[in-house]
Amino acid sequence: MNNTRAVIIIYIQPSNFALEKTTIWSFKERGNWATHTGEYRGNWSPYVPRNLILRYTKPGEWVLDQFAGSGTTLVEAKLLNRNAIGIDINNKAVNLAKKKLKISFDSISQIFVKQGDATNLSSIKTNGIDFVCTHPPYADIIKYSQDIPEDISCLSLSDFLERMSLVAQEAYRVLKPNHYCAVMMGDIRRKGKIFPLGFEVMKIFLEQNFHSQEIIIKEQHNCRSTDYWRERNLQFLLLAHEYIFVFQK
Repeated sequence: MNNTRAVIIIYIQPSNFALEKTTIWSFKERGNWATHTGEYRGNWSPYVPRNLILRYTKPGEWVLDQFAGSGTTLVEAKLLNRNAIGIDINNKAVNLAKKKLKISFDSISQIFVKQGDATNLSSIKTNGIDFVCTHPPYADIIKYSQDIPEDISCLSLSDFLERMSLVAQEAYRVLKPNHYCAVMMGDIRRKGKIFPLGFEVMKIFLEQNFHSQEIIIKEQHNCRSTDYWRERNLQFLLLAHEYIFVFQK
């Protein structure tokens, strides 16, 4: 009788991480250290917030994610000894983030995650955040709920952009002067025609008096719908890029 049991080794930190040096980022592996997984649809690779947090913050500073989702940014903040606040309108996402934050290792970070509206951060004081690091929905490409009125992933394109203006306004208010805000956004198609959602969102943040610091092109990997579309005779190119906009207040 074979009593051998499989041993699963969980790495708290990535084994092959190097800080990105250019404006083209490509992570073929999602990253599976600590409690990171790809189960929450649309979540970003932990390589993205890790790069951003390391570049734009110092240990002990406060990071805000207005669209916390399953908590990828918050987990990275904890691993890197930053304090963090995560907001998400969907309580299911909040509960999942809390579960993923239960990492067994020594950390002095303070991490708070709660249900809330990204357009109304009244619980956070003006000029109280060192770095905003967030990944909003790409309009209604993925609907994260069916019955939450404040969920911007359920809105029409025009309404989504209107609400993103409020998101940018609150990000500007809570961010400390001269500090940075990073937002990842992708373009979308409507009836085969490209809609430059990324640049529309960039324009919204610039209209809130942010200054453009970096425009990073991120190559998209592991998209669930890619194989579906590749099997069809398309008259347009598959979207394989996303933008990471870094703004300074």
